[in-house]
Amino acid sequence: MTQIKINLSAKLQAGEPVILELGCGPNKKEGRIGIDRLDLPGVDIVADINQGLSFLPDHSIDEIHSKSLLEHVDDLGRVVREIARVLKPGGKKFLFVPHFSNPYYYSDYTHTRFMGLYTFYYFVDPQHQLRRKVPVFYSDVRIRVLSQKMVFQSPFRLVHYFKKAFQALVNLSSWTQEFYEENLCYFIPCYGLEIVFRAAPEDVPAAAARN
Repeated sequence: MTQIKINLSAKLQAGEPVILELGCGPNKKEGRIGIDRLDLPGVDIVADINQGLSFLPDHSIDEIHSKSLLEHVDDLGRVVREIARVLKPGGKKFLFVPHFSNPYYYSDYTHTRFMGLYTFYYFVDPQHQLRRKVPVFYSDVRIRVLSQKMVFQSPFRLVHYFKKAFQALVNLSSWTQEFYEENLCYFIPCYGLEIVFRAAPEDVPAAAARN
């Protein structure tokens, strides 16, 4: 059951940027509205995002942030739909997810899905796809990927320095990213993806987004 612990209406009507942090845990960043399914210190709204964001009006949010969250959700399509619904025109979603080649991904039994360079392009119109095209008919939700960065790191110091240098090469262009993922990711695993997207102007009507 959703528990709203702040005056949400006042926050939305204050005229200041409204920033959400999904899956914030106990370490929510200052100035953000923290949402988590666990009632932890700093959590402003206790809610399971698998059930949607029905407590938020359409086009009411300036930014949405999440880190290592979306690999846990049951229905990624539904969550992306809700994010697109509540973002204001021009509003942005900032996220980090582990890459499927990350060996640590498999240790976490709560992970439900793999994430790769093309995952969010299944919600992107064909004219804005990468070199390798993916089908878009699974969902009528449309987003626009603004940036996508592949992140490399290691707990071993020398390996970490090497991976940071390699990261710069991989992120030179979308072509180098795609070449890496197809040919090299199992030799030099990628730690994760930093992605920024917004709802496309031609996104589905708000009424459909609630279904």
